[in-house]
Amino acid sequence: MFNPNQCLKERYQLQEKLGRTAAGRQTWLATDLQSNEQVTVKLLAFSPEMQWEELKLFEREAQVLQALNHPRIPHYRDYFSLDKEAGLQLPWFGLVQDYIPGDSLQELLDKNKRFSEEQVRAIATQVLDILIYLHELSPPVLHRDIKPSNLIFGKDKQIYLVDFGAVQAQAAVTGVTFTVVGTSGYAPLEQFWGRAVAASDLYALGATLIHLLTGTAPADLPQKEGRIYFRDRLSLDSHFIAWIEQMTEIVLEKRFSTAKQAMKSLISGHIHLSPTAPHPTRIKAYKPSGSWIKINKSREQIELTIPAPGIRKITQYSWVGAIFACYVIFLVIFAAVSQLFFLEETPGLKWTLTVLALLTAFISLLGKFFGEKTHVLFDRNRNLFKLERQTAFFKYGRQQQAITDIGNPFLVNRGSIYEVRIPSTQGTYKLGGALGEHESTWLIQEILDWLNL
Repeated sequence: MFNPNQCLKERYQLQEKLGRTAAGRQTWLATDLQSNEQVTVKLLAFSPEMQWEELKLFEREAQVLQALNHPRIPHYRDYFSLDKEAGLQLPWFGLVQDYIPGDSLQELLDKNKRFSEEQVRAIATQVLDILIYLHELSPPVLHRDIKPSNLIFGKDKQIYLVDFGAVQAQAAVTGVTFTVVGTSGYAPLEQFWGRAVAASDLYALGATLIHLLTGTAPADLPQKEGRIYFRDRLSLDSHFIAWIEQMTEIVLEKRFSTAKQAMKSLISGHIHLSPTAPHPTRIKAYKPSGSWIKINKSREQIELTIPAPGIRKITQYSWVGAIFACYVIFLVIFAAVSQLFFLEETPGLKWTLTVLALLTAFISLLGKFFGEKTHVLFDRNRNLFKLERQTAFFKYGRQQQAITDIGNPFLVNRGSIYEVRIPSTQGTYKLGGALGEHESTWLIQEILDWLNL
């Protein structure tokens, strides 16, 4: 593990940890011994438990930062790896940026600072200026995680946008699956469905401004028809409130489409509303015939039982790959059985071991693909989300956390196979294995309906 005064790559001398980070991640204030300047060093451990998407996002952050040049985005300096050196038990990756002295807006909120309308307008203007720069790059750069903790109020009284760990270096294309990221309460609905666009960053900025004005996190505020309801808590200019409401429209088409459009509206005070635009009608999805998913729900609870992926999971791979995998398995079993033929003096033992080996392999495959069930519970009274797996009479892999710390379910599409996932502050939960398109759509709608979204 890392300690103060420790020197990395014979160049970066660590001083103190910054902020709270997840397991396997650390952020340090350090001194660059070559320039004698203070820098920020972000570190990621390459552990067996980490998801591959985490490393891809970390590398993507480094690649994108190298190409950025904006005075209120900390400049990229270096990217390196530590291969189990200096007594480390795991390899680590490091990203070095300029250090911005100051406090995050979240830290100021935690100190009970209240922001005036004038201050919030100034913050909105500065962040929009940064977003105009990012969104007009080719390809556009989407931050995807704007929130108070990622906005630094510098000693020079300027706002800086930091932590590009969720950045997307290209515009999202409908139907293309990518890593879903964002923070519940700040990320819009379409981002949890796997489709982030420029207007998604605008929603996150609007939710952040609401937090600054009310002193309450967006997830803790009441909602009406999916929109954050805050108007009755504030006494502000009506145009400014209407502007924030349009920034946080749940319907993507009703939101500002670009940061430049939002900036123009903020400065002019003219809000283009669409009162006659109808809300899109959602077609009710019904449980498809043949589905083995079981749902029991009441106002207080919803319980889901999702069967194992079965043959669908196997056929998601190409037939060539499936045949090759079967061939490899056959060779392994053949080699094991061949070894048993040396037991000529005990033919009974030979065949007993052969049968046991084949039976064990068969039961393992049967349990994984046809016997493992997923149980999911949402309990409104206890604010509890719980997930666990079951094979036969054995239950295992229990995970649970508060419902308020999870986001909206979204689909991951792999050819003809669909997987339902739920993002949270602790990671992403996978509900079962492989589902059909109609089955997964129906499942997501049932969850969203119960959550009153």
